[in-house]
Amino acid sequence: MPTLIHITGLLGSVTRPGRLRRALSEALDRAEAGGAAEVELIDLADRRIAFADGRPLAALDDDTEAVVTALARADAVVLATPVYRGSMAGALKNLLDQVPVAALRDKPTAIVAMGGSDHHFLGAERHLRDVLSFFGAHSLPNAAYLNGRDFSAGDPSERAARELDELLAAAIALAGALPELAPLGPAPLGARF
Repeated sequence: MPTLIHITGLLGSVTRPGRLRRALSEALDRAEAGGAAEVELIDLADRRIAFADGRPLAALDDDTEAVVTALARADAVVLATPVYRGSMAGALKNLLDQVPVAALRDKPTAIVAMGGSDHHFLGAERHLRDVLSFFGAHSLPNAAYLNGRDFSAGDPSERAARELDELLAAAIALAGALPELAPLGPAPLGARF
């Protein structure tokens, strides 16, 4: 029997509970029900994360170290964020500022963003790709983008669910294939320090 791929979904918003959380949670549940993955959902609205001020993770008396540890032990990560001011949520960026390079290096990483309209579809994705390249993470080539039209009474549409399912299937496939591949290029710049 193949090894299960451990996927950690990180919802980078502090707004409860929200449509994006429901869509991500349901997609993770479907991925787990498919039998190829075990999943974990971390919702930053439920966690206390310190401001990135240079203190070591072990010196913090909140959930920061546990969240970073969960990202590090995952085989693949899904980063989901609402679009704020044309970029990712500040809570997500703050957490990523505290993650060591080794936690995301060479890790398949999927991006999900949700905005009020299609006009912002590249904002959060573009900024997350820039940050993920610092870690040397393997960002999937396509991201999922959702907006209000993708929901009815809080339920994700069939199109939105299908797009998230395809994204998670790609992350699972890449995570399963990476151990057999040679390193995909040089170490990221962030690993030099």
